[in-house]
Amino acid sequence: MKSICVYCGSNSGTRKEYSKSARLLGKELAKNQIQLIYGGSNSGLMGQISNEVLKNGGKVTGVIPEILLLNEPPNHKLTKLIYVKNMSERKERMSDLCDGFIALPGGLGTYEELFDTISWARLKIHKKPIGLLNIEHFFDPLLDMLKNSCREGFINDLSLKSLLISNSPHQLVNNMINYKSS
Repeated sequence: MKSICVYCGSNSGTRKEYSKSARLLGKELAKNQIQLIYGGSNSGLMGQISNEVLKNGGKVTGVIPEILLLNEPPNHKLTKLIYVKNMSERKERMSDLCDGFIALPGGLGTYEELFDTISWARLKIHKKPIGLLNIEHFFDPLLDMLKNSCREGFINDLSLKSLLISNSPHQLVNNMINYKSS
């Protein structure tokens, strides 16, 4: 595992635990010499995790669409900052650059990226691990919704079983490192 793409909020959220866990994940990535691939922003959880990786001697590649430059300041301290035309190109580029994915709390963009990644795995477009850092049970309602979709026959339980879920950044990174694709 050389690189992990992290999806998370460009806001910090209402709970201090979100920021704390984002920074702990950044430390874990740097400690394990895993490069962070992310959306390039210096705002919110995105800025916190990227700055923590850099602070701890790690490498960070940001991928930011030109349209977001109007709303989100990029982190200019990054190892590498890649500018792309749009969100679709961003997702594709981040996927190409990483060996796995982790989602932290976030908003609509985080959910959209996460669901694309899960869908791509089910379609066998990639065989990379997908982790959820379930800080303060943030993803519990989402997991309940996915379980309901399974019960109602819209998705099979392989979509759920393929997710690596933990509330511990250390444990989640270890699970990602030890992941064996089926």
